[in-house]
Amino acid sequence: MRHTTIVRTLALFLPLACFFVLPLAAQDSQDTSVAEAARRSREQKKDAAKPAPVITDDTLKPAPTPAAAASAPAGQQPAATAEGAAPTAGSDASQENAPSAEEVAEQKKKDAAALKQEIAALQDELDLAQRALALDQEAFYSKPDFSSDKDGKAKLDAEQAGLKLKQDDLAQLKAKLAALGDTEEPKAPAPPAQP
Repeated sequence: MRHTTIVRTLALFLPLACFFVLPLAAQDSQDTSVAEAARRSREQKKDAAKPAPVITDDTLKPAPTPAAAASAPAGQQPAATAEGAAPTAGSDASQENAPSAEEVAEQKKKDAAALKQEIAALQDELDLAQRALALDQEAFYSKPDFSSDKDGKAKLDAEQAGLKLKQDDLAQLKAKLAALGDTEEPKAPAPPAQP
């Protein structure tokens, strides 16, 4: 009888001992995690003390496109004559070196041809991007659980944003072409004639 009493008592004390020991062990790991959190907080404060660089439009200079760089010298006027001031001897010399009307017209034609080529290339890229987006949308929405596919949705959103950028670029190029006075739209290359 005494033996069974000891076994029962041990059977009760063993779970109670485990019940008290486990929170103590968890508290030790919690202390170390608090110490790590404090260490990380100090490191973040050190990093936060350094000011982050501010990027503005003034710090970023867009690279000029080849067509814009080529058209800039032809359309520029000397500063004195552009403001309406009387030309000086230095500006007379620059007027002698100024391109003739034929050279300006030829330069405009070259610029227009270059813009037409850029527009045609961008239209091809835009067409391919639209087709790829349509295929990806079809593949994404054909899945039965597409609403839980966050990566697929992010990919579609990125493709749509890229497509929008290409459309904006195309509109800008068409506006430049219109500003040159060439209203003729660039045409896609004709398919080869069959005999």
